[in-house]
Amino acid sequence: MTARTAEISRKTNETAISVTVNLDGTGRHEMKTGIGFFDHMLDQLARHSLIDMAVSAEGDLHIDDHHTVEDTGIALGQALAKALGDRRGVTRYASLDLAMDEALTRAAIDVSGRPFLVWHVEFPTAKVGTFDTELVREFFQAFAQNAGITLHVQNFYGANSHHIAETCFKAVARVLRMAVEIDPRQADAIPSTKGTLNG
Repeated sequence: MTARTAEISRKTNETAISVTVNLDGTGRHEMKTGIGFFDHMLDQLARHSLIDMAVSAEGDLHIDDHHTVEDTGIALGQALAKALGDRRGVTRYASLDLAMDEALTRAAIDVSGRPFLVWHVEFPTAKVGTFDTELVREFFQAFAQNAGITLHVQNFYGANSHHIAETCFKAVARVLRMAVEIDPRQADAIPSTKGTLNG
């Protein structure tokens, strides 16, 4: 099987980001965005998806975290799409409920080539430490749009914003892992009656 890896470099006036991914990895991760909580969440995304990820980002953090978080989502999404290629052999669909202490979150995914995010998550606080909780959605919006995936995320309940955010990243990681795995029963087929998963 051809290696499902990708490298993406993205530079704007606001950020400079480089990303590498290996879809058939073990969850190795190296995150350097300058945003501690965000690095922690990206660690969860890699570890629980078993996708090797390295992210190096320099952004205008003197303004706020927004551009760095969003642009990291863009670059990671582009890397995922590139590594997937024509999406031949992937399982394609997955759904999972994930619990962490008092919080429960569901994620469902279709590696469809059609980008869409449905987001039903509310945070009880505006920040986790210095990190704006609204940026969790911004990351997943950018990621789904650029990866070409349909992604639904719903938090059912939770009292701790850190736990809610972490269940979002872990749930997405787990469905991503399942959906991008090669289905041994159709390893050479594109799982679509249209014959394509490129939109």
